[in-house]
Amino acid sequence: MTNLLDQPISTLKGVGQSTTDKLHEIGIDTIRDVIFTFPYRHEDFRLKNIVETPHNERITVEGRIESEPSLLFMGNKKSRLQIHLLIGAHLIKVVFFNQAYLKSKLVVGDTLTVTGKWDRGRQIINASTYTLGVRQDANDYEPVYSIKGVIPQKNYRKLIRQALEVASSSISEILPQNILQDYQLMHIQEALEEIHFPTSTAALEQARRRFIYEELFLFQLKIHALKKIRQQMEPGVSISYDLEKVKAFIASLPYELTTAQKRVVNEISKDLKTPHRMNRLLQGDVGSGKTVVAAITMYAAITAGYQTALMAPTEILAEQHAETLHEWFKNTDITMALLTGSTKQKVRRVLLEQLKNGEIDLLIGTHALIQQGVDFKRLGFVITDEQHRFGVEQRRVLKDKGENPDVLFMTATPIPRTLAITAFGEMDVSTIDELPTGRKQIETHWLKKETFTKTMVRVGKELEKGRQAYVICPLIEESEKLDLQNAVDVYNQLTQLYHGKFTVGLMHGRLSSDEKEQVMRDFSEGKIAVLVSTTVVEVGVNVPNATSMVIYDAERFGLSQLHQLRGRVGRGSEQSYCILLADPKTEEGKERMMVMCETNDGFKLAEKDLELRGPGDFFGKKQSGLPEFQVADLIHDYRALQNAMKDAEQIVQSDALWESEEYQALRDFLHQSGALEGDRLD
Repeated sequence: MTNLLDQPISTLKGVGQSTTDKLHEIGIDTIRDVIFTFPYRHEDFRLKNIVETPHNERITVEGRIESEPSLLFMGNKKSRLQIHLLIGAHLIKVVFFNQAYLKSKLVVGDTLTVTGKWDRGRQIINASTYTLGVRQDANDYEPVYSIKGVIPQKNYRKLIRQALEVASSSISEILPQNILQDYQLMHIQEALEEIHFPTSTAALEQARRRFIYEELFLFQLKIHALKKIRQQMEPGVSISYDLEKVKAFIASLPYELTTAQKRVVNEISKDLKTPHRMNRLLQGDVGSGKTVVAAITMYAAITAGYQTALMAPTEILAEQHAETLHEWFKNTDITMALLTGSTKQKVRRVLLEQLKNGEIDLLIGTHALIQQGVDFKRLGFVITDEQHRFGVEQRRVLKDKGENPDVLFMTATPIPRTLAITAFGEMDVSTIDELPTGRKQIETHWLKKETFTKTMVRVGKELEKGRQAYVICPLIEESEKLDLQNAVDVYNQLTQLYHGKFTVGLMHGRLSSDEKEQVMRDFSEGKIAVLVSTTVVEVGVNVPNATSMVIYDAERFGLSQLHQLRGRVGRGSEQSYCILLADPKTEEGKERMMVMCETNDGFKLAEKDLELRGPGDFFGKKQSGLPEFQVADLIHDYRALQNAMKDAEQIVQSDALWESEEYQALRDFLHQSGALEGDRLD
């Protein structure tokens, strides 16, 4: 027997083929879809005190009509109708636009309830809804739905009322009783009634609270179920490393680890020892010391007899990693090698033979690591640097070169914890939220774009000391031609300004990968003093001699992008500077510039960026990987998200989920959502 909730909407009264087709276009096909399409806001029709209502706020008032309607036609069938309304001791004007028919309906002495915009404490303009006579049994809140003008809001509200009456008895509770009690959440049927047709402000808030938690909890339940399946289907290797050797290696490093680095090393080391495959994200601000964490944990795996691999997105980054790691490992018996597209064929043949025989402990490289013929003898630990730069398939191929090796992804993009819990929910997340001591803060200044020449003259003073500088032009996605021209113009200006003094280089999107690599190499080696670039300069590229970063049209970038760019300087012992050249037109744009000047903390900036731009823009709409919630807000409902994550994890790990009758609805949900893919987790 078909559940009433799964009946097509055409079974509801008044829903013909035309309405069915229109609703189908926005994904509403069943009675369930109607009921569980929640309003995105509620119009507030509570009577308000005009004395306490701010300018421009919507207001609903009730009073007596004191004047005959005054009607003025303004051409093009437009009209303006005005009356005076007495509310207590206050006489105000009420203005209706394009509602001439009201002239015969509004009679002096009658009571009128009206809603509109409160203008400077003296009149209601653009009045939109009204009721003649004293209000009785009126709804204080009217739901508004995202139905894109498919059918009138009033008609959709009637559909919901009918759907609730028809199918209410078929709606069963999905949340366990203990959770409802612990958080004092409304039962599903009451919450549905209140979110669509609230009886009071308090009841509406309680209904919203229930659905915020439910959305976040069910999402986290799926995430943790998938995580558990992965652990069961992909058993990892238990890497029993030599703790004494690891401690000795840490002691040999040229500086002491920060508290955050120690914490993260412990988290990763614990994962290495478990028989489950590690799937961890290591995030840390620019310069926070992720590479040394990678070195320590790779060394740990090698002491247990396993091979390790470190994959970087570009040759220059891979080379820098190799150089750094070679220095740290020089007093150990570790054998390491570098494999990139530039590795000569003769060297490559020998290297691959040694790798296959297990003579190489650590292989560093680019995507060349995932090519055919690159075979490991006993790969146990894989690290992908700047993981977002590789496709899913590329990361999978590297992982498949071992028997389910432990995997660590590293990123220098600080991700707000709210987004980490959702976008990377299937991963464990480690965070280095502390910079090494003694590191000089980058000075950041916001200047008008008209000061460009003066700014570059000042930068020239730094160049005279033998330093280098970046000048970044924004990427104009709609027009690669404009994008290129913008950078070329800046390049030509600087070539003229610094003529005979300093070499200026140019990097843009039309260069081949090899050409870009060469430009970056020349800059790294000091052959170029000023690098003008249209593309984001490689994350992680280490040019300690670069002390100035000038970002042109800085208002075009988000906070996180600006911070990533700023992180290209400040890598040496000299004071570094970041100049934001911007003329933002909006308050938000001005706030971004001010926040950049106030803090160098990438995590604070990431949180602010999330607050200002929202989750989709933070990651970029195409690759955000974030779920869309009807009621929950990832920024404001952070505590609910934390609770939902904790509760979901406990339930998935418990036997009760698979045995208790109380959790039957959750089991059904997991199967229906495809989270279990037909597999039990017990």
